[in-house]
Amino acid sequence: MSQKDLKLFYSIAEVAEMFDVPETTLRFWERQFPKQIAPHKSGRNIRQYTAADIEKIRIIYNLVKVRGLKIAAARELLKKNKTGERQQSEVITRLQSLREELVSIREELNHIQ
Repeated sequence: MSQKDLKLFYSIAEVAEMFDVPETTLRFWERQFPKQIAPHKSGRNIRQYTAADIEKIRIIYNLVKVRGLKIAAARELLKKNKTGERQQSEVITRLQSLREELVSIREELNHIQ
C-alpha cells in the first residue's frame, strides 16, 4: 500500500490529478451534485476530500466523462439507481486498470521481439 493510500484527506489538486480534470470541474460538480460531493472544508475554506468523497467523484466522472451523460441525466440516474451506478463505476474502473496493464504488457512484448 502506498503512502498516498494511507492519507485521510486529499486536496482538490490531488483529486483533480487522479481524474485528470481541472480543479474547476470538481468545484462545478460539487455545486451540481451537492448530495454526492460535499468535501470537508477547513477554517480557510480549503476542501479536504476523503476516500468516500473520491469514490463518489469516480461515479460522477464515469457518468459524465466516460459515458458522456449530461449533468441533469447523471443527477437523475444517481437519484434513481445509487447502487447500480456504484457497481458499474467499479467495473469500469477495474476494466480501465486491466486495459492499462495489458497495454503495458504488450509494449514489453514488443521490446522483446
